[in-house]
Amino acid sequence: MAIHPLSTRINSNAPAESMSYDLCIYKMDSKGNKHTFVDVKQQQIQGNYETQKHFTENISDPLSTICIMEVTLYQKTMLHTHCVSPVPFTRMYTLEEFSSGKAFSPLKRENPCYFISQGTTKLSSSGKNILSVQISSHERPFIAEQYPVGDPLAPFEKSIIEGQIKNRFNQVTFPDQNASSLCGPAAFFYCLQQDRPDVYVQAAQDLWQYGKTKIGELEITPGDGCRHPSGDFYDGYGRQKITGLDWIMLADLRDSENSALSFDTLDSPIAGITMWQTLTEWFEKTGYEKVFSNIGVTQTGIQGIRELNDYVGKGYKVVTLINDGLLKNSHSTLTVPSHWIVWDESVTQDSYNNVHLKLFSWGDVSDQIKPRKDMSFFINRFFGGLVFKPPK
Repeated sequence: MAIHPLSTRINSNAPAESMSYDLCIYKMDSKGNKHTFVDVKQQQIQGNYETQKHFTENISDPLSTICIMEVTLYQKTMLHTHCVSPVPFTRMYTLEEFSSGKAFSPLKRENPCYFISQGTTKLSSSGKNILSVQISSHERPFIAEQYPVGDPLAPFEKSIIEGQIKNRFNQVTFPDQNASSLCGPAAFFYCLQQDRPDVYVQAAQDLWQYGKTKIGELEITPGDGCRHPSGDFYDGYGRQKITGLDWIMLADLRDSENSALSFDTLDSPIAGITMWQTLTEWFEKTGYEKVFSNIGVTQTGIQGIRELNDYVGKGYKVVTLINDGLLKNSHSTLTVPSHWIVWDESVTQDSYNNVHLKLFSWGDVSDQIKPRKDMSFFINRFFGGLVFKPPK
């Protein structure tokens, strides 16, 4: 148990003595319950534009715990105090970063900001009612080559991405690599969506807005090609091959890990393959603890299935490697490892010895094992798994 002093800083050119802030720092659990560490209103900003240090209660959360902060800024004039933040600024940092004065970005625009003009307004022309205003803005990080900004089919338009993020937060939809080879990132982000929906949403917002994010110790910084992908996002029937949100999250994560290969097109099968060592690193860097593994390049027998059944029954995350021919929607006849899934329940057999498993794959959570298949069929396409304890 410990008490932590939490703070952040803002960027502004307004007099610090005229600035105040609301600050809320919290985390959310798998059921969507909000656990607040700090919640203060209209506190005075310090002369160096840092917030005051606000102390938590005596808590047991480790310093690696990822928290969300919301900051609203105010400026005081002679007569009134005005809110100058149209919406609260949100960002995520760990408890350690908040308590050590590191909860800020070296880039101005990635912090809570408020700037006032210090120049003198001048007419640009002597003609009647003719004024010139120059407004600069950063280019949107994600623009698909075939769908420029303003194209009605552009997959990265703000309103489209916002709607997709809302559906993920409300568990209406789940990560879906669809036609791309991104099952590893999909399995990882599905677990994060379930265990820390607040972190999932913040990561999505950061990536869309800034083209990068940091989740605990996991830095996601896709290359220019990944942020400007080529290829057709729609098939011949007008259906999306992959949503804009899933490209932003799944392809970005995979691209960040590739030093030699760039994930810059929808047809990048080699660049999308994820090994279990890499998958483990993603989980561990975001606060998961690996507690068991029986994964390999050869089939895992019935004992391996029993071990994983025991873990999933205790609430651990069980991520396994299979041949996708095990699932209903695949026509593969191979028996080699090719696909990542996440177990939602234990493996069972019915009275006819047919195998059943409720699992996550391809954006769906259901029993997806091919019907009327016995345990030998399952074992021949099953290569063990990784077990993780979810973050606090």
